[in-house]
Amino acid sequence: METRDPARSQPTRRPTVSIIIPARNEQINLRACLESLIPQAGVSLEIIVADDGSSDGTRHIAESFAGVQVISPGGLRSGWTGKNNAVFSGAAVARGEWLLFTDADTVHYPGSLARAVAEAQQHDAALLSYSPRQEVRGFWEKAVMPVIFAELAAAYRPADVSDPASAEAAANGQYILISREAYDGVGGHAAVAASLLEDVALARAVKASGRRIFFRFGGDAVRTRMYRSFTQLREGWTKNLALLFRCPARLAAIRLTEFILIVNTAGLALVAAVFNLRGVSAGAAALCVVLLAFLFRRIRPAYFFWDANLLAIFGLPIFSYLLLRSRLSHKRNKVSWKGRDYAPARLIAEGNAGAAHAAPSRPRPAGIT
Repeated sequence: METRDPARSQPTRRPTVSIIIPARNEQINLRACLESLIPQAGVSLEIIVADDGSSDGTRHIAESFAGVQVISPGGLRSGWTGKNNAVFSGAAVARGEWLLFTDADTVHYPGSLARAVAEAQQHDAALLSYSPRQEVRGFWEKAVMPVIFAELAAAYRPADVSDPASAEAAANGQYILISREAYDGVGGHAAVAASLLEDVALARAVKASGRRIFFRFGGDAVRTRMYRSFTQLREGWTKNLALLFRCPARLAAIRLTEFILIVNTAGLALVAAVFNLRGVSAGAAALCVVLLAFLFRRIRPAYFFWDANLLAIFGLPIFSYLLLRSRLSHKRNKVSWKGRDYAPARLIAEGNAGAAHAAPSRPRPAGIT
């Protein structure tokens, strides 16, 4: 008579995940995002779209998907940014033991969500964040995005971020998977309500609480195209760059100097060759090659394709411009994003004053299909 192994007969319980997508005028991106999330296998999931006052077809697209819950965050709370207000409202109605905060411009690969939960559990991480593969099209995106992400990779080394012994903390707001326990334990987005860099602020709060975080390049799980025009690119990085780097003016000067040296050594090599000054031409060419080698070595960890890496030379002065523009905007206490104007200093003051504001009640967890 065949005997059954009780351990094998017990079905494996699937983790429950609530996916929360803040969406403000995202009709171009949202459909592809939802189409990539709905078929995710290996988890019990619910999808919540927080329609943050969209004036385009965002809400209609979200409501066209069966099973997607669409909420309206309501009026913007004093001392809150729009994104924090939206995702916090979504988290308030979420029922999962894990929360995935992801942006409407992301596309998720099949099975990636179940693998992400397993990876978080494998590393005993309360928060897991992927930096998506960046899709870039056109000159502006291809030139500047590799430069920016190379600088981010150097400033926020994944090995340090994932090391419990290191104080370094970071996350990419396009993909943050966090346990419900950790999210509630650090106060969720209410604790970082005034931050325009809420992803890094949330990661710092989680790590400061003694919980582990895990951060890596997630090109095998998710991809995104962040900006579709130079205007969007300029506005987005103006909001963030001064907050991401400790000395933006100094970094801007270094990268602009690097660009000038590359251009001048290349130009000198060509002019010297025309006038048959072989020694000067060879020396200038050698120096230019060394400078380019250092640039491409720095760019490589950003995971862009070869054409974008080549155009990164021209991204150096653009990056410098964006850094200085961001620093000036924050110094003037005026930053714009998604049709809203923020005064960062006032946001922080209002956020501190309203820190005792009670969080909205959350329904008891229930089964998630």
